[in-house]
Formats: sequence, C-alpha cells, structure tokens
Amino acid sequence: MHEALRLAHQAALHGDVPVGAIIVLQGRIIGAGFNIREAKADPTGHAEIVALREACHYTQRWRVDGATIYVTLEPCSMCAGALVNARVTRLVYGASDPKAGAVRSVLQICDDPRLNHRLQICAGVLAQPCAEILQNFFQIARKRVKAKNLPTP
Repeated sequence: MHEALRLAHQAALHGDVPVGAIIVLQGRIIGAGFNIREAKADPTGHAEIVALREACHYTQRWRVDGATIYVTLEPCSMCAGALVNARVTRLVYGASDPKAGAVRSVLQICDDPRLNHRLQICAGVLAQPCAEILQNFFQIARKRVKAKNLPTP
C-alpha cells in the first residue's frame, strides 16, 4: 500500500485526484498506475485501469488470476467491474468512498454473487493516510476555486 500511496502523490503532482494502484502477482509488481484523467483527458484514466493495462501487458493475457491489487481509494463502478472482468483474485484498498465506492460503500460489485467472478476484499489498509492525501488535495482545490471567484479590487 505504501507504493500505491507514493503513486497517488505522483497523480497529485500532475493535477489529478491522488489515487494510486499496484498489482502484485507472486510477490512481484506487474502493474502500477495513478490517476491520469486530467493529464490525458481520458475518462477511463483511473489508477486501477492504468495498473490493469500494465499488468495485462506484462502477462500477455486479459486475465490476471492470482493477482492482488492495492489501491488507495475504494474503486468506483467502472474499476470494480474491470477488476471482476480481469479475474483479479484479491482487492486491498485504503480509504472508503461514500459517494462513489462500488465495493462496499454504495455498491458491492466485487463480491456480487450474480457475477461470474468474486474478489477477496480487504478494506481500510492505511485508510488514514490514504484519506488524508485526498482531503488535502480537495482542500487546496477548493481554495483555488474560491480565490478565482473573489471580486477584483
């Protein structure tokens, strides 16, 4: 999770929401990513999707069975669906997302019995530092917006 947090900091440096993800298979990182939505003008540029693409490139398969993904924020519905479709074995995430989390908070995609694959889920790992980086990012973003709306003297 520490490596995913380091990647989240990279996203923030590029002006993106600070979320980082790594995918580990047999003790080796085979995929890593951070949010690149703003940097690449790509709505699918979430950390999990970037890491999945890299992992699949590494394995030369669309499936990454046996792999664990570590992500700093609870995945959204797009990312949770991609994890199910890629047959990721285990998901470990830090901060919960009460507005868009699709693993536990709003939806429960990753262990929905109606789907053809379910992930093992471990929530709340390093939740405080994972949440803090997001809170700090949005605090600064709100201050910038507020500063732009001030009347000129």
